[in-house]
Amino acid sequence: MRQKLIRFVVLLGICSLFSGCAGSLVYHPRKEIARTPADAGLSYEWVSIEASDSVKITGWWVPAADARGSVLFCHGNGGNIADRLDTLVICNRLRLNTLVFDYRGYGRSEGSPSEQGTYADAEAAYRYLAEERGIAPETIILWGRSLGGPVAARTAAEHPCGALIIESSFTSLGDLVRDRFGMIPSLLLWRYAYPTRSHLERVGVPVLVIHSADDEMIPPGHGKVLYRSIKGRKSFLEISGSHNRGFIDSLAVYGPAIDRFIDEFLVKKEAVSP
Repeated sequence: MRQKLIRFVVLLGICSLFSGCAGSLVYHPRKEIARTPADAGLSYEWVSIEASDSVKITGWWVPAADARGSVLFCHGNGGNIADRLDTLVICNRLRLNTLVFDYRGYGRSEGSPSEQGTYADAEAAYRYLAEERGIAPETIILWGRSLGGPVAARTAAEHPCGALIIESSFTSLGDLVRDRFGMIPSLLLWRYAYPTRSHLERVGVPVLVIHSADDEMIPPGHGKVLYRSIKGRKSFLEISGSHNRGFIDSLAVYGPAIDRFIDEFLVKKEAVSP
């Protein structure tokens, strides 16, 4: 028993030593903005937003004609906002204004990424929509894909909004790493929680959960557990295709399902104040 305890303590020490580098396993930012919404034929505006800790983040405000709501989109752990043009086009066709932003350390945003930093960045983006743009909270749709799932869920748990979409996400980062790689790698990432399921349990607005049955990065079971954890009004959409392209490959069902969800649950009100 003593030898096992010693080995465990040594293992914890090794994990603590390497945990300082664990951020590179979680976050994969790219600084170069290779494309803009103009490349997809969309009008847009660069925005600069200051988080509560004075870190400045950047993003795009992409308005839609005759908008029926406004999306705050929280992207995944790789690339930057330039990799989300497909999503911006989809939102625009659904008559949704969109604010997509880069977490600190991504794109033109200042600082370095961290879990609390991503939460602070999303809160700052939410305040920008509600306070500077004057958008009614009940017309705001918080939408998180992959790592953006827990970020959007926490924001929805902390701030009023109209609806929440969780796409291709996990129950928690620890659960995901244990499911895919085992206990030891999960110890390396002990500082990162991203507890999507716990955040969802505090959400009171309608939630749409989207997950691909073919997701090779985040097992489909995570999406189903997230769906079951939601206490209020909810919908589940199963798509097909890979983690990064499932929504594109399933566009024939993906777009209409989101359209129906918005029609059923989002408050009908002016999306943007005069």
